[in-house]
Amino acid sequence: MKNDLFEKYPIPKAVMTLAIPTMLSMLVTIVYNMADTYFVGQTGDANQVAAVTLTMPIFFLLMAFGNIFGIGGGSYISRLLGEHRIADIKHTSSFAFYGSIALGLIGMVVFLVFMDPILTIAGASPNTIGFARDYLTIVAYGAIAISLQNSLAQIVRSVGAAKESMIGMMIGTIVNIILDPIMILSMGMGVAGAAWATVIGNACAVLYFIYYIFKHSDVLSIAPQDFRMEGAIAKNTFAIGIPASVNNILMSFSMIMLNSYASAYGDTVIAALGVSGRVFSIVVMLALGLAMGIQPFIGYNYAQQNYKRMNDAIKFTGVVGMIMGTVVMIVAILFAAPIVTFFINDPEVITIGATMLIIQMLVSPFLGLQFIVTTVYQSLGKAIPSLILTICRQGLAFVPILILGSTLFGLQGIIWAQPLADVVSIILAISMYTVTYRKLRASKTEPISMAMEDGLA
Repeated sequence: MKNDLFEKYPIPKAVMTLAIPTMLSMLVTIVYNMADTYFVGQTGDANQVAAVTLTMPIFFLLMAFGNIFGIGGGSYISRLLGEHRIADIKHTSSFAFYGSIALGLIGMVVFLVFMDPILTIAGASPNTIGFARDYLTIVAYGAIAISLQNSLAQIVRSVGAAKESMIGMMIGTIVNIILDPIMILSMGMGVAGAAWATVIGNACAVLYFIYYIFKHSDVLSIAPQDFRMEGAIAKNTFAIGIPASVNNILMSFSMIMLNSYASAYGDTVIAALGVSGRVFSIVVMLALGLAMGIQPFIGYNYAQQNYKRMNDAIKFTGVVGMIMGTVVMIVAILFAAPIVTFFINDPEVITIGATMLIIQMLVSPFLGLQFIVTTVYQSLGKAIPSLILTICRQGLAFVPILILGSTLFGLQGIIWAQPLADVVSIILAISMYTVTYRKLRASKTEPISMAMEDGLA
């Protein structure tokens, strides 16, 4: 059960043991998306690159379905692990498995029935809607696999099996990378080939996770007889899972809005936005991976009431996140144009995309702090603080800034919308956790849940 990792390892060793595989897993997610963009870009058709960009919000929605049960169930499982309640862990993991299947099925039906309205809202033009429809149709049929892959990766990680979670995602990515050039270029399938490669890769990852749970896990279960919908399981899963999934839902919503506003400036801008967004996602996913890596550690030590060890891990992780973000920012700014050129050799796309990438990267050193604080609140079972931070970045801050910026500054206002929203969200996250931490220090004997509630009142 890896108790020594949670209880005895030095903080740097414990954090990095959990976080490195998780960050690599997040990089795997990036490779999924980048591989599609890269190989579609080799067709030389900016319209196909734009189509992949337009359909990416749909992919994030399917990830959101998985997050409801992956992050929500995983957070609860980590706390149950700290309390040594193995039977409840089996019930919760089985509940998460079948819940992900149900939501994936619902997503498939919704996307197939309302495909054209969804793509029109997303900003598809007559030049791109045909390609986008081809991509989305296949992704919709693979909705269950995409939802399950995201859910099971986090459920496996929640019991400290970060390496096994990474292996599953690596299997999916390798399959995707192998199939991309074959289907997109050799078979001439274009964006449809990219979609098939993504779906098949996700399915292979799911098969690995199922194999691992059946053969190698003594605490997790996906057996039908372990399925329960008891009040405590559903309540604890949804209390954290729904706010966590809101992040992906709002990410999809913000991407749709961003693409819609940018579409007024042509399909070339959409293509540039897609390329720069894929590269910036490296920072986002690394920060998320770092934050999610410490989730089982935080949840376990919270259940054990070892609050000092928990806080030491949070502070160390914050420093690592700032160093990592700074390094990626410097590299991206110095090599912005060559990076964009790697994906598509279109002079106009390169010029616009490089400018977008530099602007987006300016917040990189501090972006991780926001995700770390959000994950901490999720680990502690505190839904409202995590929901506040999630809504701020992709909703409350982003939407007004996008609307006002596009009205006053045109394309420049659109490009700067997300970085400025990130600044607002980072300040809010630091402020919230500062209040919480001061309450903890002021009353060492007071339960952390009470201190947090007082600190956020």
